[in-house]
Amino acid sequence: MNEVNSPSVLLPIVDSISLTSSTCTTYPCLRFHDGQVFEAENDELAVETAVAMIYNGIAHTVQMCSATDLEDLAIGFSVTEGIIDSVKDIHDIEVVIGCNGIEVHMTLANRHFERLKRARRNMSGRTGCGICGTESLQHVVRPVTPVSNITSLPYSAVQRALSSFKQHQLLNQITGSTHAAAYISSTGEILAIREDVGRHNALDKLIGHYLSADYKNGAILISSRASFEMVQKVASANVGILLAISGATSMAVDLSRSLNLTLAGYCRIGRMNLYTHAERIEFID
Repeated sequence: MNEVNSPSVLLPIVDSISLTSSTCTTYPCLRFHDGQVFEAENDELAVETAVAMIYNGIAHTVQMCSATDLEDLAIGFSVTEGIIDSVKDIHDIEVVIGCNGIEVHMTLANRHFERLKRARRNMSGRTGCGICGTESLQHVVRPVTPVSNITSLPYSAVQRALSSFKQHQLLNQITGSTHAAAYISSTGEILAIREDVGRHNALDKLIGHYLSADYKNGAILISSRASFEMVQKVASANVGILLAISGATSMAVDLSRSLNLTLAGYCRIGRMNLYTHAERIEFID
């Protein structure tokens, strides 16, 4: 058993991905170019692994994930889904590798396990969907406390982070098919990054690490679009700024406004679209 408050949970900062057979594998393919067979090659593909989240011996959900940083995933998922309030609510985490997938066993404090049972979802996670199997639409947008972290961020820091974001995505450099979420400092340094075949999983992994670390005055940068579930997750971690490489949905913007979250989309070198609470991004000549 690994106790959650032990130093072992604080995984290496930037290079947390271990490029092994658990994260990528090689398959043969025929490459086509201009309508003709270019050449026969081997292609590196991202591996999807079934990961079951098990609380106090009861299976809660199965997600298709990249099989790395699973303790981070367990913590981040548990907090952003409202199962627990903080890392301290998990007594221990054990990762068990089986024939058909991986089980992540967590022991919760009794009151949080009772909360989980009351709000139980029978859902089967998928890489692209954050609400699969939710039994009632009223549970899709759950109550989240508005962000109290009102840290501002220089625009120059955003640009610095964007300029180095890709080079830190080690798994995506190999496979070209994974998402990433990073925590950036007030100077634009990437302090932590997590990757996964699923965008929600990548964000949960990052948040799990963030909650176990001592980061302040920064923002979260994601490689995907900003949907309402991503906004919910970031607000659940009380991070005040979410930067997305792709666009934002209308529900994400509405939710960000109500949760006191700064949301920016289409974040690229030299440009971005600021949707909510734009005062936290400092533009200085």
